[in-house]
Amino acid sequence: VFSGMNGSAIENFSCVIYNIFLMNCTWQAGRDAPADTQYFLYWQNSRDDKEMECELYIKDEDGRNMGCRFQNVEIETAYFLVNGSSKDSLIQFYDEYIKLYEIEVLTAPLNVTARCTRDSAGCIITWHSPLTSHVERETCFEYEISIKNK
Repeated sequence: VFSGMNGSAIENFSCVIYNIFLMNCTWQAGRDAPADTQYFLYWQNSRDDKEMECELYIKDEDGRNMGCRFQNVEIETAYFLVNGSSKDSLIQFYDEYIKLYEIEVLTAPLNVTARCTRDSAGCIITWHSPLTSHVERETCFEYEISIKNK
C-alpha cells in the first residue's frame, strides 16, 4: 500500500536518450499534490548499486523540480524513484524500471551513399549503423528507405 495522499505522486513520467549519451526525464506534479510539494528523483543502475540523486533538475517557473538532465549515460536498465515532500501532507512516491535502449532516439545512419547505373541494375544504397549508447548488434536495427522520384 502506498503511503501518502492519493493523487500526490507525479504523473506522466517519461525519459528519453538523445545524442548518444544525454538523457532527460520529465514529469508533472500530481493533480492533487499541495502547491508547496517539491519532488526529488533518485536512480540506480541495479539493486546492488547505490542510489543517486539527480544532479541537474529541470524546474518550472515556481521553482518546483519537474525533470532531470543526465549527462554521460552509460547504463542499460535503470530504476527511477521520484518522491516528494510537503509541509501539508505525505506525498506518494512513483517508481519505474526502464530499459534504456527502448527510450533512445537514434542518430541517423552514417555514410549513406547511393550509386545508380543507367541500366536495369538500378541503384545500390549503403550506410553504416547509427551511433548509439546501448545497441551493439547490427541485427537489432531495422531500416526503412523512402525513395522519391524527381
